[in-house]
Amino acid sequence: MAQITSTFAQEYFELLEETFEQVHGTYLDRGTSLFETLDTISAEMASRPVSDNCASIAAQVEHIRYYLDVLAVYMQGQKPENVDWKHIWRTVRAVTPQEWETSISQLRASYHHILSLMKRFDTWEGENEMGGALAVLVHTAYHLGEIRQALCTIKQQLSATN
Repeated sequence: MAQITSTFAQEYFELLEETFEQVHGTYLDRGTSLFETLDTISAEMASRPVSDNCASIAAQVEHIRYYLDVLAVYMQGQKPENVDWKHIWRTVRAVTPQEWETSISQLRASYHHILSLMKRFDTWEGENEMGGALAVLVHTAYHLGEIRQALCTIKQQLSATN
């Protein structure tokens, strides 16, 4: 079991790094990890929802950060208080350049916190470890796809108005 756990952890952290930081070619195209993508987005673009029924990229980023923060508490065997999954979707709209920069910095901090937490797992056998780690990866990959799809639409809208 130790070899399986070791192999799983190694593969998991490579996928997590690809999702957040740097593409290794496992499932993303070059330059499309979350932070690489966010580095190409201005506050104006992050503030623009693709339609009246869609969240802005700024809201997507804040949601990912909030999710990581809540999951970190669960993964430490605690129960977070006053979790409101809808709050960000209701409140985050337009951001200033400073707010956008702060949002990305806070997301990086949340990512590094949960990464550090997961790297300290003795085993991957508990529900909080395995389930939480997989949730971080899958949830973030989903929202990365949402952000990249929105970005494609936003760039098209901006080029049509220029």
